[in-house]
Amino acid sequence: MSLIDVFLSTLNISLPVFAMVFIGIALKRLGWIDQAFVNTASRLVFRATLPAMLFLSLIHADLERTLNPWMLAFFALATIASFVLAWGYAALRVKRHQRGVYVQGAFRGNCGVVGLALAHGMYGEVGLSLGSLLLGVVILCYNVLSVVVLAAYQLDEDGRRKAIDWNSIFRHILTNPLILAVVVATPLAALQVSLPEWIETTGDYFASLTLPLALICIGATISTRALKTSYRTAVSASLAKMVVIPLVATLAALGLGFRGAELGVLFLFFASPTAAAAFVMAKAMGGDEILTANIIALTTLVASISVTVGVFALRLNGLI
Repeated sequence: MSLIDVFLSTLNISLPVFAMVFIGIALKRLGWIDQAFVNTASRLVFRATLPAMLFLSLIHADLERTLNPWMLAFFALATIASFVLAWGYAALRVKRHQRGVYVQGAFRGNCGVVGLALAHGMYGEVGLSLGSLLLGVVILCYNVLSVVVLAAYQLDEDGRRKAIDWNSIFRHILTNPLILAVVVATPLAALQVSLPEWIETTGDYFASLTLPLALICIGATISTRALKTSYRTAVSASLAKMVVIPLVATLAALGLGFRGAELGVLFLFFASPTAAAAFVMAKAMGGDEILTANIIALTTLVASISVTVGVFALRLNGLI
């Protein structure tokens, strides 16, 4: 395969995903969809269609082929390491009231939508299965670590630091629809349980709403106006999220022997732009939501280039 062929095939993987994001931007600008639609659609994706897609992909997964505990452990450790490094940098170079938001924006990727869509586009059902298994680790790590760092800089009405509500953290984890889907589907996949055909067909129709709807919502939430404030801090966090962390984590995965689909999915998850859920969490916990919006916008716009370049380099060297 020539260099041009490799590049064009890489574009065929990344462009459809990011084209849907830009369609979301256009639809919002044209006034065809509004914030009420985005809020409703986002809740539908999080509570129903994405759990359905994860559930169906996992019960069809060949766990003997796709379940690699070392891959899950590596992703968890790499995520924790990136979180610690981002916090260490923030403690030295970022204003105190922006540190929690900076750290969350620098390490928390949109793996559940963008990462999963890219994995499916690159590897089909195998990529979807690998990504779905990784999502269990993703959800646990991202939610717990984000709450911890945001709570560390959360202030009460008197300007004093608030105590971390661990009961609330655990309650959100135990009731997370994505975690529940993974927990329920994994033993069914291990036992090779088959669902009635009509249920699977209905589930496929429903789950097929997930990726286009979620990607359009991501595009609709991007605000270029927000980029005018806290620009330098947003750029710093975005560079960490889209360049430093994917590069270092992927090189570490290479050094540990990951290749093929596993390395490809790991890279796509590490290289995913900052999750839109980061905005909701920052706002709920009194963080700087404008800075969060800046980071989400920048990383999403940059991802169309950085992900394409990363996939192209890995494919060119025959690593994925």
